[in-house]
Amino acid sequence: MAENDLDWVVVAEKDLHAFPWTRGNFVDSLAAGYSAWVMRIGDHAVGYAVVLLVMDEAHLLNISVQRAFQGCGLGRRLLDFVADTARQRGAAQLFLEVRPSNLAALGLYEAYGFDVIGRRRAYYPAHDGREDAIVMRKSL
Repeated sequence: MAENDLDWVVVAEKDLHAFPWTRGNFVDSLAAGYSAWVMRIGDHAVGYAVVLLVMDEAHLLNISVQRAFQGCGLGRRLLDFVADTARQRGAAQLFLEVRPSNLAALGLYEAYGFDVIGRRRAYYPAHDGREDAIVMRKSL
């Protein structure tokens, strides 16, 4: 992901999430040196991911696939890429947070071998207040 991808990424993020990351969140992530990618099929962008790598840990901060391409294995392929890249860069574990209401993501992460290791109370904004985050970890 580069700054010239952000127009598309921000539009996709707003379409996919009720409480999307802002352009500033993506700009700050890139400026801080986080690893970030756009997944493409040919010239068409279909997904993206942002990962923070620190020492021997990777933290998946955002992973998204456009609605029209969900359910056909692209999320898993993007997750494969993220995990393989994190492993190659020295990460032994991959962490993430996910909303309990995001059943599709939970199913993907569980099928991928992530384990639930905790819960962050009132972590995410929600329409009726706040929503917890389920914290998950996968050994790489």
